[in-house]
Amino acid sequence: MPDDMRLIIVSGLSGSGKTVALHVLEDLGYYCIDNMPAALLKSAVAEVTSSSDQSTRLLAVGVDARNPRKDLEALPKLIEELRKQNIQTELLVLQADDNVLLKRFSESRRRHPLAEHGTALRAAIARERAMLSEVIDSADLIIDTSRTSVYELADAIRERVDRRKMNMLSVLVESFGFKNGIPADADFVFDLRCLPNPYWTIELRGLTGQDKEVTDFLDAQPTFIAMYDDILAFLKRWIPEYDEVHRSYLTVAIGCTGGQHRSVYMTDMLALALRDAHDPVLTRHNELGDHTINT
Repeated sequence: MPDDMRLIIVSGLSGSGKTVALHVLEDLGYYCIDNMPAALLKSAVAEVTSSSDQSTRLLAVGVDARNPRKDLEALPKLIEELRKQNIQTELLVLQADDNVLLKRFSESRRRHPLAEHGTALRAAIARERAMLSEVIDSADLIIDTSRTSVYELADAIRERVDRRKMNMLSVLVESFGFKNGIPADADFVFDLRCLPNPYWTIELRGLTGQDKEVTDFLDAQPTFIAMYDDILAFLKRWIPEYDEVHRSYLTVAIGCTGGQHRSVYMTDMLALALRDAHDPVLTRHNELGDHTINT
């Protein structure tokens, strides 16, 4: 087997954006196959790797809950087998909140693939989530598209997936507001709600952690600086360990109450410091109205 082949398996909940992800990967030069039977994945990879056509060295396949459950449960083990054969294999899972999925199916008037024989849509979504539980647990990268547009999802695929080169750990530091929930893709979550909040200073309330007035306020808080030092030391200690075991993705979520002030500035500070020793380190600010991933 060649060691220069890259296989991305795209899975997740119906309505979460799997087709969009495959289209983006196709535009990036991947040979894409949608609705691939999981049982045929190993044979398909063998066929592709036996070809002399270099254009098939990038392969992306869609695997969803229409597969038999036993095949879905066997997928994590199959991925490990492929990796042992020097196939750089990544499992990308897309998901979204149930209410968001319900709205998307209602607006598109599409039938959920598991909504058969009068099964209610919400029940079909719950059944699909249960069927994919082991796949979700084994994901290298989970992207929650609940509040992500098609264009923002495309940016995430380009920046996090395509930009990640062979045997490279892609680190994302993202800010968020606890009032909107913890991001589903988070590996580490740090809570900044114990720190002084610029929101309670009237002239700072409408600003963000990217405005100088707010950064000056936070820089003057000893507890904010202490929290920064502690989180940075933790990440510098453990990111190399994830790199050493060939982890593909690591997502660090920094949260405050609204995701507007403290977490935004902390995210930018941490990313800037981490880039001195690691590449790539990306950032995203979930509550600033722009989910675009930035370098």
